Amino acid sequence: MAGAGGGEAGSEGGAHDPRAKLMQEVADEMDAIETDFGDDYSIGRVITIVEVIRPDDNIGLRVRAGQYPWVALGMLRAAEKIVEAQIAGSD
Repeated sequence: MAGAGGGEAGSEGGAHDPRAKLMQEVADEMDAIETDFGDDYSIGRVITIVEVIRPDDNIGLRVRAGQYPWVALGMLRAAEKIVEAQIAGSD
């Protein structure tokens, strides 16, 4: 079940630093934001969703949103629509 999220988790063989993985994801996202929005922007609200895989292959999902729950739900619904549009565009 470790590879259920898309395959990339199982390719690391368990000998990695989880903090380094998460920090690399954040750095990659910042690079993408700078590419899309240039230099004149600010970061608003942030939601993180992280798949956490334990050595026994149990998988947890960590969701953290530092805003009102109704704002987090709205952002998640908007994100769902964005991902659905990306999927539709890749067909």
